[in-house]
Amino acid sequence: MPHLFSPIKIKNIEFKNRLVVSPMCEYSSEDGFANNWHLVHLGSRAVGGAALIITEAAAVSPEGRISYGDLGIYKDEHIEKLKEITDFIHAHGAVAGIQLAHAGRKASHELPWNGNAQISSDQLNGWKAVAPSAIPFTSAEETPIELDKAGIEKVKADFKAAAVRALKAGFKVIELHGAHGYLIHEFLSPLSNHRADEYGGSFENRIRFLLEVIESVKEAWPAENPLFIRISSSDWTEGGWTADDSVALAKILINKGIDLVDCSSGGNVLAKIPLKPGYQVEFAEKVKKEAGILTGAVGLITESKQADEIIQTSQADLVIMAREFLRDPYFPLRAAFELGHEVKWPVQYERAKWSK
Repeated sequence: MPHLFSPIKIKNIEFKNRLVVSPMCEYSSEDGFANNWHLVHLGSRAVGGAALIITEAAAVSPEGRISYGDLGIYKDEHIEKLKEITDFIHAHGAVAGIQLAHAGRKASHELPWNGNAQISSDQLNGWKAVAPSAIPFTSAEETPIELDKAGIEKVKADFKAAAVRALKAGFKVIELHGAHGYLIHEFLSPLSNHRADEYGGSFENRIRFLLEVIESVKEAWPAENPLFIRISSSDWTEGGWTADDSVALAKILINKGIDLVDCSSGGNVLAKIPLKPGYQVEFAEKVKKEAGILTGAVGLITESKQADEIIQTSQADLVIMAREFLRDPYFPLRAAFELGHEVKWPVQYERAKWSK
């Protein structure tokens, strides 16, 4: 029976356990460049025993950033520092992954510790956001530009170019960000996509942009390397994207080169979400069982037994954790001790290893 510390092979990449560091925005870049903060932040989680370390959302274009402090992969000069980071991650037994993202209408925001408000396009550090439809996220925000066909082609080309750079930077996994109300999610959801052309209206039309982005990325990404996608499995709002839509999409994605669906939720509209421990695990289980695709579970997973049970009961194939990894970069080492599994500690830390 698989458990939290059983290995899993996806395509040609073997992951030593089922624990994944979720993308977590650090808002610590200038012009998209990674720096020593990212090296230490991501590298320490590799030292801590996670199998897969996924960068924060890396914008495929400057206008695709959530904020002016976001990580980017929209210029070749970004590659050098990212390669230093991936080399460190791989040297410590983990796999380096990158999340490719475009913020869509949720772009051009202030840093969270400065209030997080959208910065209007006529102000310093602000720019005009784009979206599938000219609908702002809230009435207090600037109306985004509706993407025309040329704009859509540019975004697809930006994702492809980012995949080329990701490969040069040494990443072995790409996760496409199709969740949390960012551009891909905006196309998927009828709440934010009011288009009347081939990219709007029906389910088949609303998923078209995502499928075309996937095809663009696959032109640059080796077939033997895993390709994941994060989705918001539900908008938690009547008339929005649903868990059944997620299953229907996953059944298509499994034949389009997607290897795993990272099942988050929400973020596209203001919604009341019933938060509780593991509140999104049910989505990972539903998509896994009904679509027959690998899934990752995320959302208020904080304890070793809780994470282990998700794998043992086949609710998901990976446990993707964010805030708990911020609290404890060495969560995998602690979890292994608590669950009674042997794992390899860094030789520098062996003298601090727990023993019963």
